[in-house]
Amino acid sequence: MLTRIDHIGIACSDLDRTIDFYRTTYGFEVFHIEVNEEQGVREAMLKINDTSDGGASYLQLLEPIREDSPVGKWMAKNGEGVHHIAFGTADVDADAAEIREKGVRVLYDEPRTGSMGSRITFLHPKDCHGVLTELVTSAAEH
Repeated sequence: MLTRIDHIGIACSDLDRTIDFYRTTYGFEVFHIEVNEEQGVREAMLKINDTSDGGASYLQLLEPIREDSPVGKWMAKNGEGVHHIAFGTADVDADAAEIREKGVRVLYDEPRTGSMGSRITFLHPKDCHGVLTELVTSAAEH
């Protein structure tokens, strides 16, 4: 099942400026930057720490590259801020199926590609007490 908090996703309007804030204020350094065309974001992963299961915990900074992307639409309503929380799992497929059986809506029928080659899916925030929740299997695990 779920093994760690993989990351907290933070929507921002200026990725470079937001990276600078986290670097200057907290000393967090960029671990990875990429553009995810499918999700419509430019993103940075700032590594917080390693975890006992061999994974890590990150802050994921998300700058929409299109207004019609999920993060772009979310920001139009909410502005910058915490967008989602992601839990790490060794098997996103099995855990998503188990959670779906408990009545929680899983937003993707099949997991998609996420940051750093991970496999991801999301759980509907209305079924998770208002929190958009992501399940992540890192590339090293699949």
